[in-house]
Amino acid sequence: MTDRTHQDPSEPAPSPAAPATAETTIPNLLPDRSLLRWEILCVLALSLGAAAVSATITFLGVLTAPESMADQTANLIRSRAENRPWLDLSFQLYAVVFALAPVALVVYLLHRTGESARTVGFDRHRPWFDTWSGVLLAAAIGAGGLVVYLVSWQLGLTRTIVPSTLEGHWWEMPVLILQALKNGVLEEVIVVGYLLHRLGRLGWSPWKAVLASSVLRAFYHLYQGVGMFFGNLMMGLVFGWFYLRYGRVMPLVVAHTVIDIVAFVGAVYLIGRFDWLPM
Repeated sequence: MTDRTHQDPSEPAPSPAAPATAETTIPNLLPDRSLLRWEILCVLALSLGAAAVSATITFLGVLTAPESMADQTANLIRSRAENRPWLDLSFQLYAVVFALAPVALVVYLLHRTGESARTVGFDRHRPWFDTWSGVLLAAAIGAGGLVVYLVSWQLGLTRTIVPSTLEGHWWEMPVLILQALKNGVLEEVIVVGYLLHRLGRLGWSPWKAVLASSVLRAFYHLYQGVGMFFGNLMMGLVFGWFYLRYGRVMPLVVAHTVIDIVAFVGAVYLIGRFDWLPM
């Protein structure tokens, strides 16, 4: 039997291994432009693109209803099993968890292309910057959004928004906070971080991508009325500018979560106690 542990003198010596480089260790895993477009369309069809279509159909119903827009209500978080609190709680938690599935898909797709959540700044590497900048953004956008809502409602351009119709169970506040966190993660990771990053890979200019992202955000809020359409369009432009400037989506998640917590929880205690708040 031939001993294969010794090199046969008649065989050429093996060439030395090529040195490891970024090109050899991290290949370009991005799909071609056509597949990348399909990836974006599929992600949006499973998440906020579908929400934009639903909101547009709802808005058509609002326009054709006999009541004025301000006399109609938009319920953001409603009971899913009236008079059955434990079943209702189960449905609420189910809705929060599975609404985040597209975010998990986006993170997976980033890893498949040799990137990660850190590529779009969805990580914990800058906690202080993310927190204070997010809170400042929330204060500015939240105050502006409230003004837009009140003025547009007075002009009959926005439906009366009812943040919560839960029945005051012990779990109402935790569920409202979880819903706010879900909204912040879902919207900002997909509509800002993922979408701007992928559109940039397709060769879109930064501000063209920001405009597309902002228009999408405006459309999936269209069910609330014309005023909130333009309010969310402006919010999208500001958030898009921030992302282009700092390359991090986490402060936007913080800002959006804070805005929604104030809106959801505050509405429970404030609506009906102040005449200037629509109800």
